[in-house]
Amino acid sequence: MIREILMIIFVTCSTLGSQLLVKRAVTQIAARDPVPTGVQWLLAACLSPSVIMAVAIQGIGFIVWVVVVSRVKLGMAFAISGALFYVLIALSSWVLYDERLSAAQWAGLVLVSCGVLLMTLSGGRPG
Repeated sequence: MIREILMIIFVTCSTLGSQLLVKRAVTQIAARDPVPTGVQWLLAACLSPSVIMAVAIQGIGFIVWVVVVSRVKLGMAFAISGALFYVLIALSSWVLYDERLSAAQWAGLVLVSCGVLLMTLSGGRPG
């Protein structure tokens, strides 16, 4: 199960990295053109090196995810990945973009993480 958990962490980190790259790309596009619209904005986003890299990273993560769900219950894999992702994205957004969450939002993240821990401890066997 350790190998599968490491793969889940890898997938989570690839999703995190790709989302941060997308945020970087749209922030850069907005700095160049404060009011991008329609096709112009879509084209700028699609041609952004950060978005292209995000898609590539997400693609690699998807391949690993296929292996994960072939070995672990989908509900368990997704719960672990989701809880880890929510905490990491909140922390990364705070550090990189000065985005803050309220105390209630942090409490929600803690509750989700505790729920995942309970799921994992109460029967996280593959199959």
